[in-house]
Amino acid sequence: MALLLNSKRLHTLIWVLVYGGLLTLVLGLSVQRSDDDLGWGMVAAGFAVALLGFALVFVRARMKAD
Repeated sequence: MALLLNSKRLHTLIWVLVYGGLLTLVLGLSVQRSDDDLGWGMVAAGFAVALLGFALVFVRARMKAD
């Protein structure tokens, strides 16, 4: 099943994923001081989300112009 996104929506999604993932990663590092397991979980989730955003940058670069 293909997900059809136009350029503008994909661009917005990329920035939300990148900044949201990095924010979660940094908050996880802060939380890690008081709760190690929760902190590492937040770091891992934030890293995964940011990585997905960076992967979508390459998808956007390969898209044809609108």
